[in-house]
Amino acid sequence: MNLEIHQQSTGMEILVAMLSQIGYEGFIESEEMLSAYISVSDFSLTELNKLQNFLSNEFKVSFTHHLVKSQNWNEVWESNFSPVLIGEKVYVRAPFHQSNNSVKFEIVIEPKMSFGTAHHETTSMMIELMLDENFAGSSVLDMGCGTGILAILAEMQGAKSIMAIDHDQWAYENAIENVRKNKCSRVNVFMGDAGLLVSEKFGFILANINRNVLLDYMAIYSDHLITGGVVIVSGFYSGDKDIIVQSAKTHGLILHKSLSKNDWVAARFIKSTAQV
Repeated sequence: MNLEIHQQSTGMEILVAMLSQIGYEGFIESEEMLSAYISVSDFSLTELNKLQNFLSNEFKVSFTHHLVKSQNWNEVWESNFSPVLIGEKVYVRAPFHQSNNSVKFEIVIEPKMSFGTAHHETTSMMIELMLDENFAGSSVLDMGCGTGILAILAEMQGAKSIMAIDHDQWAYENAIENVRKNKCSRVNVFMGDAGLLVSEKFGFILANINRNVLLDYMAIYSDHLITGGVVIVSGFYSGDKDIIVQSAKTHGLILHKSLSKNDWVAARFIKSTAQV
């Protein structure tokens, strides 16, 4: 069954995440449309209507659906997936692409979903900001790790230990798979949320999630960050930047730098020596 979703905002990544939770497994994204695939036996119009109602306050979403003939979906997906080069240093590719020996960091991601592959603005901006950091010998937390791409890059940049957490079963399994594909030995993947954090302290915290989760977890990020440590976040729109910055400031996290691309924002904060 093919579902075509049309929207008038840039919330494709959120749509993919929510659709995956109700059984959709294949996604092809264009400028303002998302095609999602699900087996006929798992298709539920009721679930789609619930999802549309849930998103109505933030996005204007409409959808159509139709039955498609059986075919090789891996082949379809591969034909729509291309490698990504970021900052002339990071090359993100799938296992079926040729290696690129001219870059400093090459990351192999099994493209089972369309987010967390560096095609989305939030992921690419997170990587851009990470490239300016010195991770050597540091401890890193990747909250909402998705495919594990940021945790993998942190190890490649010299981090001594990386804790990667995601609450989604698919993301958890895919992150483990990608960690193995990239021969990472210092990334530990966990399924859950911030409740897994006890007394750990990190030099870096990476969180490419969404506005509401970032606001809910800002105090936790600050509590588990060493003084002078860095938090890099994304997953929110430019209109939400002020409230994110103010929340961070309340918890002693001071904005140092931000990037913006197609109305998405990524920001770098440093933990100050005193609460503000």
